Amino acid sequence: MSYEAERGRIKLALVGDMMLSRALKPYAEDDYLALVDLLRDADASFGNLETTVREAGEGVPNFTQGTPMSTPPALLEDLKWMGMDIVSIANNHATDYGVSGVLASLAHLDRAGIPYSGAGRTLAEARRPGYLDTNAGRVGLVSATSFFRPWNRAADARSDSAGRPGINPLGFSTSYTVDDESLATLRRISEELGLAQEQVRHRSQFYAPHEVPKNDDDSVAFLGAKFRRGKGFAMSTKVDARDAEANLRFIREARKQADWVVFSFHCHEFGSAGRRTAATDVELEESAQFAIEFARAAVDAGAHVVAGHGPHLTMGIDIYKGAPIFHSLGNFIFQNETINAFPAEAYDRFGLDAAATPSEFLDARTGNDSRGFPATREFWEGCLATCQFDAGKLVSVTLYPVDMGFGRPRGQRGRPMLARGNDARRILDRVARLSRPFGTRLDIEGDVGVLRLP
Repeated sequence: MSYEAERGRIKLALVGDMMLSRALKPYAEDDYLALVDLLRDADASFGNLETTVREAGEGVPNFTQGTPMSTPPALLEDLKWMGMDIVSIANNHATDYGVSGVLASLAHLDRAGIPYSGAGRTLAEARRPGYLDTNAGRVGLVSATSFFRPWNRAADARSDSAGRPGINPLGFSTSYTVDDESLATLRRISEELGLAQEQVRHRSQFYAPHEVPKNDDDSVAFLGAKFRRGKGFAMSTKVDARDAEANLRFIREARKQADWVVFSFHCHEFGSAGRRTAATDVELEESAQFAIEFARAAVDAGAHVVAGHGPHLTMGIDIYKGAPIFHSLGNFIFQNETINAFPAEAYDRFGLDAAATPSEFLDARTGNDSRGFPATREFWEGCLATCQFDAGKLVSVTLYPVDMGFGRPRGQRGRPMLARGNDARRILDRVARLSRPFGTRLDIEGDVGVLRLP
């Protein structure tokens, strides 16, 4: 006898951020149903569920002047109808409704029968893989995010203290290199404003040594950032060592417990290229160095695929040791404008009174769609990637460009459809260009992109 999984053959479909607030089932456009078929035809389909799944009254919104993303539990059935099989919930919107909101999401996903990873009742739960059983083999998913507030992190219980629900973090630190003159200026400012002496006081109180770094001849800690002496100006990022090792441990765990492993990484951070000149995030086209390095470490630990998302833009693709690393697949469902409620501080931010409505807040925030997401086409474009493996090896990667209705009314835009013609080429051209620095070649054949594997 032999199991089908022994063939080492599977088709994975991967998409980016799913911010869902409206039904998916009623629609029948050809390019919509063709996209749905791509998800359904895969052995396993993955996406990042960037929201809190909750009924009205579940959870209390955390402080935010933006969007507390909320998805009614009934819409999980729409995701299943669409063909979505397994999801990440490691992202900054998983905690929009606090600890109770996290618990609500877990309960509703469990009830819907959708496997997930990336958040949990404790840190151990948030770190551990989610599993999906398919005819092609068992798929393990480890999910982490680098964009979070300290209180969004899950925490483990102790014998004398309960654990805290939250997300699986993959933290990082940023340091800056400046020239001699600039370092001397920062040192003088720190001393004259009393910031350096404040650090001395902190070291004598309740702070851990690593929380209050000491200044020395070659470095200055200034307003929460670390500046180092160098020959020019540069920025570098470094992954948190403890978070990194914990995530790699669970990737290795998933590799032992499953036939296929996907590592999902929600990352908002960009690299240093373009920071001095970029007018919008669209012009920041380089992934953060720590993200590039950790994605490769995830492959070394056993991931067959790395599915990146977070900046709401497509980014480049790296093929490393036969594994595709999608640094960002962009948005897939972008319905963050049609939630039912925003918190009081969001309205206060724009001088709106208690009688203001959600549409009035959105008009004020976007200047009647003249700035932010509604004004920028690239935020309404993404990719659906299919990865075919045979005999345990990657044999093909196909990118299907996705259009979410840029410029349409709020009640329409945000639902994905396959892009065609000039729209498809523009979306794929960006991914092809951003993939070249990794040595990755993406050929455009009609309305799809085909990766040329080494």
